[in-house]
Order: sequence, then C-alpha cells, then structure tokens
Amino acid sequence: MKLKPSDVSTVIIVNKNKEGSQTLQIKTKHISRIKHYLLGILAVITTLTLSVIYLSHKNQEQEEEKHNLVAQLIKLKGEVPVAGVEVKKPNNAQNYIQSIEGKLQTINDYLKKRGLKGFSTKAVGGNGNAEAAKLTDEEKYSLYDEYLNRLVHTVAFTPMGYPRVSALTSYFGYRSDPFNTASAEFHPGIDFKGNRGDEAKCTATGRVVFAGRYGGYGNCVRIEHANNFETLYGHLSRITVKVGQEVTVGQKIGEVGSTGHSTGNHLHYEVRKNGKAINPIKFLTLNN
Repeated sequence: MKLKPSDVSTVIIVNKNKEGSQTLQIKTKHISRIKHYLLGILAVITTLTLSVIYLSHKNQEQEEEKHNLVAQLIKLKGEVPVAGVEVKKPNNAQNYIQSIEGKLQTINDYLKKRGLKGFSTKAVGGNGNAEAAKLTDEEKYSLYDEYLNRLVHTVAFTPMGYPRVSALTSYFGYRSDPFNTASAEFHPGIDFKGNRGDEAKCTATGRVVFAGRYGGYGNCVRIEHANNFETLYGHLSRITVKVGQEVTVGQKIGEVGSTGHSTGNHLHYEVRKNGKAINPIKFLTLNN
C-alpha cells in the first residue's frame, strides 16, 4: 500500500560542522506518538530498577533472618554448661531449661513455616516427667548441648535462600510446554532470570554428586546435603565444580546459560527431599 504524502514526514539531520545533511522519512503517526514511546521506555526502565532494588532487599532480609537463626542456636549452645562443670544456680536449673525450650520452640516454628519437619524436646530432658526427674542438672545440660549440636548442623546443611538474586520467570508445578504450548508439562523447580555468565551459587553446604550433561537439564550440577536434601542447578553455560567436591553455602558452582531443553538464558533450580522434587519457594526465606 502506497503511503500518501501526508502520512510521511521528512526529518532533516544536519551535521554539526554544516558539511552536509541527511534526510530520513518517518511515518507521521510515529512522530506524533514519540512522547508515548518515551514514556513507555521510561516505565520499563523504572519497573526493572524497582524490581532489582526489591529483590536485593529481599535477599538481604533473608540473609539477616538466616544469620539471626544460626546466632540463636550458637548462643543457646554457648549458654549450656559442659557436663561435669559445676552449676552455680541449681535451684533455677528447671527455669533455665524451660527458657531454652521456649527459644527452641521459636526456632521450630521458623522451620515448620519453611515446610521442614518440626522437632521435639520431649526426649531431651527437663520436661518434668519421671525419667527427667532422675537426671542430674549436669546430665540435662549435656543432653541439651548434644541436641543443639545436631540442630545447628541441621540448619547449616539445609538449602536456604536464592541461588541467584533475580526475578522468577517460571514456578513449580504444571505449566505449558515452552516448546509446544498446546501441551502441558510438570516443572519440578523454579527458574531465575539471568544473563549468560551470571554466577549460580549453592544454597547449602554439601557434596557435589553430579556435574555434567544431564538430559533436558543441559549442563547440570547436583549437590547432596544433610537430611536427605539435594539441590539441582540446570541449563548452566559453565560448570565450576567437580564430582566429589565439598562446597559451602554461597559458593559459586557454575554460570547461567541456556543448555539443554531451554528457550533462553536462565537458571533452573530444584530442591529434592528423599529424591522427590518439592517446591523451592518454601526455602527462599525463613518466613515462608
């Protein structure tokens, strides 16, 4: 379709040295809409900026929550006298133990909110039953010290937080197959937006049990943690760890890419319990 002269505007571009000029023909409707185009671009930039600020804030908040939780456990462990050491205030021993139990219950609530099985202190000692009455104060403190050691280990080796700070592009559960929108597929993890080469970090201390090509996951890293947990990181452009390597929380294990069954650069992240995929959203922050 041939455009009418009124549908086209001519823009003259003059060289600042006045050595020549160029003309550019643009549809008149685009010139009239240029203000709307600029506002649209500005809105996109503003949205992206606010998203980055929000995600950074959430990540910082999650880290603070995690540090506070671990700090509470370490503080409790430090307060428990070592077996054999004289207790200065034996008359208040029961009150002291009840105070510890109250703090443990708070930690227990945090873990339950994150989909983790709660723990009980009934078998630890100091709960007033017949068996507990037979224990000396030193024995009760020793049992709590041992119990807190196990609890600190549980928290430290449980997947927590973000493998990378960015927007989520796909969630856990059924969705349209990105390669065939007419069919559905089960997505066993969540996807984080990213650029090729962005860092991917492990979310808990553990041991690398797989590092290489893994079917539709492309370049993939699987890390085994305590309590039968495992995390998986897929579609990596580069793997920076090897099988058998011990890794710590926050350590770089690879770089974002689009290998395998993927339509673009992103990080696929899974949390598995006893080999079964569970929703990783529960493990991003302590308050979930």
